[in-house]
Amino acid sequence: MTRILLVDDHPLVRQGIKQVLTSAFQSALVGEAANAEEGMTEIRSTDWDVMVLDLTLPGASGLDLLKDLRRERPTLPVLVLSMHPPDQFARRAMNAGASGYLTKDSPTTELVKAVGEVIAGRRYLNPAVVEELVANTQPERGQRPHEALSDREYQVLRMIASGLTVSQVALRLSLSVKTVSTYRSRVLEKMGMKTTAELMHYGIQHNLVD
Repeated sequence: MTRILLVDDHPLVRQGIKQVLTSAFQSALVGEAANAEEGMTEIRSTDWDVMVLDLTLPGASGLDLLKDLRRERPTLPVLVLSMHPPDQFARRAMNAGASGYLTKDSPTTELVKAVGEVIAGRRYLNPAVVEELVANTQPERGQRPHEALSDREYQVLRMIASGLTVSQVALRLSLSVKTVSTYRSRVLEKMGMKTTAELMHYGIQHNLVD
């Protein structure tokens, strides 16, 4: 029996993925979790063969879950299935320990192939992801300012650039307003900026907003 854990906060998305995977893998057991906390609870209670993980979760992000997972289950394959294009999160996800990265607009046949590959112990990177990872190694491209941010700082940048206030970001991330304000100050300093308006302009310019 193949044991697959889906971590995504949208019930309809989970239902669709579950139908695809149960049809493709015989006798598959597909578990579900709606956030990082539920995901870790499932990991500690069941011996899963693979996790299919969304990055945008309420509270702790998928990247946070990936890092926690690597400490407790370092060999568990994780396929990131995200709405975000590879240039926004693929490098960060792979650095955090993902076995593959796929966008939600991919064909169902590619999803099945990707799950099978990571279960078999291989990485799954489609051409778009490979192109992004290779681009990050090219000296002529240089490092863009947001690529120097930590994962949490990057998360805060994207949310503020999308028009959320510090209080709204704090609520979504389950952090204090003071903590988010500190992250915002660090982001401004690292980006060489002074105002939220500059962050918003940068986010739109580099397609970092939701």
